[in-house]
Amino acid sequence: MENTKTHLKSSNGAGVTRIRYRVVAFAVALAAITYLDRVCISILAPDIMRDLRLTNIQMSYVFSAFTLAYAVFEIPTAWWADRVGSRKVLTRIVLWWSAFTMATAGSVSYGGLLAVRFLFGIGEAGAWPNAARVFSRWVPTSERGRVQGIFFAGAHLSGGVTPMFVAYMATFLHWRVIFVIFGGIGILWALSWYWWFRDEPRDHPFVGIAELDLIERTRGLPPAHAGHWGDVWRTRSLFPLCLQYFANSYGFYFFITWLPLYLLKARHMEKRELAIFAGLPLLLSVIADITGGTTTDALSRRFGKRLGRCGVGGVAYLCAAVTMLSGTLASDAQLAGCLIALAGAASMLTLAPAWATAIDLGGRNSAVLSAAMNTAGQIGGVLSPIVLAYIVDRFKDWSMPLYILSGLYLIAAICWTFIHPGQAPVRRIHD
Repeated sequence: MENTKTHLKSSNGAGVTRIRYRVVAFAVALAAITYLDRVCISILAPDIMRDLRLTNIQMSYVFSAFTLAYAVFEIPTAWWADRVGSRKVLTRIVLWWSAFTMATAGSVSYGGLLAVRFLFGIGEAGAWPNAARVFSRWVPTSERGRVQGIFFAGAHLSGGVTPMFVAYMATFLHWRVIFVIFGGIGILWALSWYWWFRDEPRDHPFVGIAELDLIERTRGLPPAHAGHWGDVWRTRSLFPLCLQYFANSYGFYFFITWLPLYLLKARHMEKRELAIFAGLPLLLSVIADITGGTTTDALSRRFGKRLGRCGVGGVAYLCAAVTMLSGTLASDAQLAGCLIALAGAASMLTLAPAWATAIDLGGRNSAVLSAAMNTAGQIGGVLSPIVLAYIVDRFKDWSMPLYILSGLYLIAAICWTFIHPGQAPVRRIHD
């Protein structure tokens, strides 16, 4: 009754508002900041390695320390969000990771840097499943693919411009100062989020009656307390959904860790070219994200979620596999850089259907289910930098890791044939 009165007072009659779009804007800003803090270390890696006297193998473990912590704490943080809400949990997440982004500046040894990046990963764990949970409460089902596409576009735009931005900043600022500046941006976001956001649309003072009715009628959530978070593990499509996301993140972490050095060592690009081609996969991914989101929504409305989600995911991964192989075999450095970037963008076409599927399957436990998928991805992210470093160190061959990535994309394409977005989990039988 109290909530109803609040909305009658704030809506001024018709209650025509668009507060959910502001929620999406907040989430997109979150995505951008996560990639700002993740990607900057790959561009600053040569300076860090020089100052701390690190080898390629040691730096690969620094890259993976973040991802390992992220994977381990992803599901517990998502479970926490499903219990207490994303307003509080996301505030804690962003404050924590921002603090350890700044603490990276104080690293003076290999062990210290490993510890700081591991703690940074603990802080960021659960950020994207929390965003998925927010969308499950605030975004109608028919808009979900497009919103996920916009969310990832914000992340990839940030990741795409970060190499050029950081490269420019590094010409007049020490790498330690850059980490401090980037950490401060996250702190500002966290404080603004906690002040403005509410977990349920009906609890937000500025949501009108018409928008509240639209959201609650069309968001597709089961009744409160329906199901149990343990039912997530009985979802039949969970394993192929996780496996395809393993391939996605395996490739993504190549792009944000070793791609600059691959272009330098294997393709002999100059630093000016390198700054452009290192960010190109993520810049092209902005277009792919939005295209994937709008396409999956349009096809789902017309042909159903099976074709709308799985068709987009499978075809996109098949294109990524072929293009990655072509880029690896190309003799011209610029052509290779373009084809590898296109392969990365094609793999990102799958993000909107993958996360929309996770929300569809997860229902009120969407944070936990999407966290399970994202954890599988982070395992790929942990392995990606380390596998490449050992292969290059052992075989002196920069092409072999890219052949492996092409094969993983092909396996991911096959996984989508086993995914059923409308399939409910196998329920436990209660006596």
